[in-house]
Amino acid sequence: MAEVTNELVYELMKRFHERFDKLDHGLSEVKQELISIRGHFLSMQTDIHNMYGMLGRHDERLERIGRRLELREMAEPQRPFDHNP
Repeated sequence: MAEVTNELVYELMKRFHERFDKLDHGLSEVKQELISIRGHFLSMQTDIHNMYGMLGRHDERLERIGRRLELREMAEPQRPFDHNP
């Protein structure tokens, strides 16, 4: 078995330090990507919320148009359809 010396322990510690630096760098990249993905999700959520608002306004407008058409039909005199104008 090889003798454990201070130099060997020092070299192993340097290698561990280098590997931990690489891991730390990789972890910070993953964190940045997650922050970016979170930002995209928030913007998509905002867009979807805005679309629901627009659809709600269109639905209300169509309801008003439908009520006006019903009132107009009720106000017009009812006559049979003449297919020969």
